[in-house]
Amino acid sequence: MKVINLHQEEKEIIQLAVDNNRQAQQQIYTRFSPKMLSICRLYVKDIQQAEDVMITSFMKVFTSLKNFQHNGSFEGWIRRIIVNECISFLRVNKKVNFIEDAVYVEESDEVEECELSSDDIQFMIDNLAVGYKMVFNLYAIEGFKHKEIAVMLEISEGTSKSQLSHARKILQQQINATKSYDYGTK
Repeated sequence: MKVINLHQEEKEIIQLAVDNNRQAQQQIYTRFSPKMLSICRLYVKDIQQAEDVMITSFMKVFTSLKNFQHNGSFEGWIRRIIVNECISFLRVNKKVNFIEDAVYVEESDEVEECELSSDDIQFMIDNLAVGYKMVFNLYAIEGFKHKEIAVMLEISEGTSKSQLSHARKILQQQINATKSYDYGTK
């Protein structure tokens, strides 16, 4: 039985890509692009625009590859570039405005079970205001803290918390409306 050191193989592929080996770059793109497109899609509603953001992001990945220090997950490093590029895209093209609202309601993490498809959930998230959607994705999906989100989006920590609170409230209303409709109570 032969043991393959995947970490070493990844390092070699990265080094080849740094040296402009197109085959290595293609391997990286092929391996990570499906997952990275889904991340772009969380932030950018239009699939073609999400693809454009992903491609632009991979260009940044390849030009910055020499800076990757192997001190963490390569996928995580790519993901960070993708998220930052999505935020930049939304800022430039959508002119995202955040309403400064330091008042927010701390909500419980209790979640009722419901049978919604991932497409239904994505549709609900897509229909949030862009600011709500960005903060929701950064917090609930990417796992950033409010302090980090505030720095990334150049808003206050209170605004980040407020945007998340509003997003959750709207999503809960949409879920409740869907459940009511499904059970014929509406």
